[in-house]
Amino acid sequence: PAPTGRTFTLSGEMARGYEDLQRNLVEAGEKMPEAHYGFRPTADIRPFGQLVAHVALAQFGTCAMLKGAPNPRKDDTEGATRTKADAVALLKASAAYCDPLVSALSESTMTELTKVGQNQAAKGLLPASLLTHGMEMYGTMAVYLRLKGIVPPTTERQNQKPKSGS
Repeated sequence: PAPTGRTFTLSGEMARGYEDLQRNLVEAGEKMPEAHYGFRPTADIRPFGQLVAHVALAQFGTCAMLKGAPNPRKDDTEGATRTKADAVALLKASAAYCDPLVSALSESTMTELTKVGQNQAAKGLLPASLLTHGMEMYGTMAVYLRLKGIVPPTTERQNQKPKSGS
C-alpha cells in the first residue's frame, strides 16, 4: 500500500516526474548499442540517434523559455551526425541545463508568466511540456529498443522488483 499522510504539490510532482523521465531517457540512450543508433523501424521515421538528439534539443528550447534566455543550442540540428557518446552527452547536457530550472519552481512560481515566443505562458506549463514530450519520446525509444531485443529501462526495473506474495 502507498504511504499515507503525504502532501503532493504541483511543483514537487513536476520535479519528481521530470527526474524520473531524465533517468529513463538517459538509460534508454545508453542501452541502445552504438551499432543501432542509425536504426529506424521504417524509412519515414527518425533513426534512434536522431530521436535522442531530438528530445535533447527540445529540452534545451523549452528550458531556455523557462529561463527567459536565448536557446543555447538553437543552431544545433537533430539530424547532425553524432556518435552514441555524443548523443547521450547532448541528452545529459540538456538535463543539466534544465535541472536547476525545474527544481527551482515552487507553487507560487508555477503560475508566474514567462515569454514563450510572441505569447506569455505560466511557467508551470513548461515542465508539463517537458514531461509530455519526453514521455512520448521515451515510449518511442522503448519500441526501438524492443525491436532490437533490448528490454527498456522501466521494464527492466519493474522486473527486478520483488514479487508480492499471493
